[in-house]
Amino acid sequence: MGKGLCIFGMVGSALLILLFGLDLALGIPFGRVSVVMDIGFIAASLLLGVAGFLTFREIP
Repeated sequence: MGKGLCIFGMVGSALLILLFGLDLALGIPFGRVSVVMDIGFIAASLLLGVAGFLTFREIP
């Protein structure tokens, strides 16, 4: 169960990075309303992905 949740967190963070990265680069989903929010959400998604990966490695 724990590994599944870690994988779900990593996949979710990858999707969020893709979503806000596209908004930052092309302005497709949200029309590039706030660049600062895009960068903040990308940073938070990266932290979620790193936390999920490090936890995934710890679970036997």
